[in-house]
Amino acid sequence: MVSASSPPSKEVVVNPNKNPKFVEQEKEPSRNAKWWYSTFHTVTAMIGAGVLSLPYAMAYLGWGPGTLMLLLSWCLTLNTMWQMIQLHECVPGTRFDRYIDLGRHAFGPKLGPWIVLPQQLIVQVGCDIVYMVTGGKCLKKFMEIACSNCTHIKQSYWILIFGALHFFLSQLPNFNSVAAVSLAAAIIYSTISWVACLSRGRTENVSYEYKKTSTADLMFRVFNALGQISFAFAGHAVALEIQATIPSTPEKPSKVPMWKGAVGAYIINAICYFPVALIGYWAFGSDVQDNVLMDLERPAWLIASANLMVFIHVVGSYQVYAMPVFDLIERMMMKRFNFSQGLGLRLIARTLYAAIFIGVCIMVASTIGGLRNIVADASTYSFYT
Repeated sequence: MVSASSPPSKEVVVNPNKNPKFVEQEKEPSRNAKWWYSTFHTVTAMIGAGVLSLPYAMAYLGWGPGTLMLLLSWCLTLNTMWQMIQLHECVPGTRFDRYIDLGRHAFGPKLGPWIVLPQQLIVQVGCDIVYMVTGGKCLKKFMEIACSNCTHIKQSYWILIFGALHFFLSQLPNFNSVAAVSLAAAIIYSTISWVACLSRGRTENVSYEYKKTSTADLMFRVFNALGQISFAFAGHAVALEIQATIPSTPEKPSKVPMWKGAVGAYIINAICYFPVALIGYWAFGSDVQDNVLMDLERPAWLIASANLMVFIHVVGSYQVYAMPVFDLIERMMMKRFNFSQGLGLRLIARTLYAAIFIGVCIMVASTIGGLRNIVADASTYSFYT
């Protein structure tokens, strides 16, 4: 069982006789981060390319319900973030540095990992797949705009370039090295989006009426819009790992600076999200595309810059979501295969992870492209017949 007086992050708490060598190698996480580190990492985990689809969600909800949902989601997710911060040290003298540790405490040492781990991996691995595909697409778009005379290459190669970059970045011992750059990129590309929409002004004959479609189709699109807004406020999947890097004493518990950093992150989030959603919808109305950058055809250099910033941001976001998975893989390899903690373990585990997901992302992108071609062919066929 998990002892209430010992840190659950040490394997010796769960089973002290299972692998003594692993117990000797296990180290406490580095706990020297300041409150603004939590702001960096939370913003990096929270703000993603999904912000560019918020005007599209507004198109199916309208001004009133859309704005209300944005405010409601912001408040609710801030409240759940506060709850996660409190749970990190809900047992006096114990720090739950990982979701699996909190799961063991809540549901028991056997049932806890089976309840918590699959859900966490789905979120973190799924986000890494999305970020790798998005990074490849944005890099491709940037190069096509920046060098219109260059030979265009397939999107799969751009995903391969994005993934190859992480063969090197994954060897970083923690994600502090890329947080500030990713934070700046997220703010820049979201700012470019709404400033460009504002400077462009409203399109001619803009309409804010609901799109005319079937009742069933409208219902699904409304639920999709609600999902886009709800899931845009992410970051909870790595909240415990972020808080684990902050020092804590009885006089100054980690929840105080972590909450301060989380509030700062949510303020930055609001500055990025609300203008993009509201100004993007104001400029293009119900005809806005699912990526507002696609509606901005000029100036070309500004659109290229925004795509480059999205690329830079998802580079950092990929690492934020991958670090807990790296930790899990490395701990498993230390337990099962008696690896020693250090550069060799990181090199094998993290390189293998990046290589596998490059292949997965290329297959995902190819499948999506194939489905789009099938739909396009079917539409053309029905048009001519």
